[in-house]
Amino acid sequence: MTFKSFSFKNLKKPKLFALVTVFFAFVVSIPLLSLPVLSANSHANIQFVSPNWVAENAKDPNLRILDVRNFPLDYIEGHLPNAVNIADTAFRGPKEGLPVQYWDNQKLGEIFANSGVTNNSRVLVYSDGRDVLGATMVAYLLERSGLKDIAVLDGGYTGYKTDQDVTKEFPKYSVGKFTVRDNPSVRVSLNDVRKFIGKPGVTFIDPRPEKLFRGEENIWIRNGHIPGARNIPWVTFTDAKNPHKLKSLDEIKKILADKKITPGNDIIVSCSTGREATLQYVVLKHLLNYPKVRIYEGSWTEYSTQKDLPVATGEEKLT
Repeated sequence: MTFKSFSFKNLKKPKLFALVTVFFAFVVSIPLLSLPVLSANSHANIQFVSPNWVAENAKDPNLRILDVRNFPLDYIEGHLPNAVNIADTAFRGPKEGLPVQYWDNQKLGEIFANSGVTNNSRVLVYSDGRDVLGATMVAYLLERSGLKDIAVLDGGYTGYKTDQDVTKEFPKYSVGKFTVRDNPSVRVSLNDVRKFIGKPGVTFIDPRPEKLFRGEENIWIRNGHIPGARNIPWVTFTDAKNPHKLKSLDEIKKILADKKITPGNDIIVSCSTGREATLQYVVLKHLLNYPKVRIYEGSWTEYSTQKDLPVATGEEKLT
C-alpha cells in the first residue's frame, strides 16, 4: 500500500481555513479539559455545630476558627483554642455613598487570607452576646467567596465555655493565599428586586423587628417594607436565653408554615443592612434545605433611597 505525500498546496483556501480552525480549536481545548469548573451553583455546606464537634475536630490542621466578636478585649480575655479574632464590622464599609456595604472581593479575600484562611480550609465561625448575626454573616461571606465547608458554633462563645476549656494564647499560623471565587447565585441585586416585586412564586422575608417593618420608627429616608414581604423577626429563630442557640428545626418549620412559606417558594431575605438576613438564609438554605434562597444585600439601606420603588407600611398582608 502506498501513501501520497500530503501538501497544504493541494488544498483550496476554504478547506485550508477550516482545517486550521479545527486544529487550533483542538489545541486550545486540551488544557481547558483539565481545568476545574468553577460553577456559580457549586455546592457549599454551612452547618451549626456543637462544642463537642469543635473538640472532635480541634486537631484538624485544615480547620481555621474565626472569632468575629467586635470588642478585642473580649477575645484577649478568652477565646477558643487557635481562634483568630476578626471583628464582623471589618467586612463592611461605605460604597457609592451607602453605609455598611460588603467590601469588594479583593478586600474580602485579603481579610480571609490574613486570618489564615485558604481556599481549601474548613472554617468555624463564632461570636457572642446578640451577635449571632455577625457569625452567620461571615459564614455567608465565606460561601459567597467560594468556600465549601463552613460551620457556625451553636450556642456561641457563652455556650462553648460552659462545656470546654478556653485560652488566652494567641494562635500561630502562616498567612496563606485566598482567591475569592465569587458565587453570585447566593444574592440578588436592586435590579433583580425591581423585577421580583409582586411576581408570583417570589416571597420576600423581612427579619427586622416589627416596628421597623411596619414603618413606625423614623430611621430611614422612607420607612416600611417591600410590598408583600413576610415579617419574621430573626430572634424568633433563636433561644430566648441565648440568641446563639437555634430553636429546634421543627419549631422553625412551624414559624415558616404559619407565614405560608414553603420550599417551593423563590425566597429572598431582605433586612436593614444585609446582616440580619444571613441567619434566616443559613437556616432555610442549609439546615432546612430550601432549594432557592437568596439575600438582597443592599436591603432597606439601599431600597429606601429608591424613590420610584413602592413602600408598604403597617401589618403584613398574607395571601
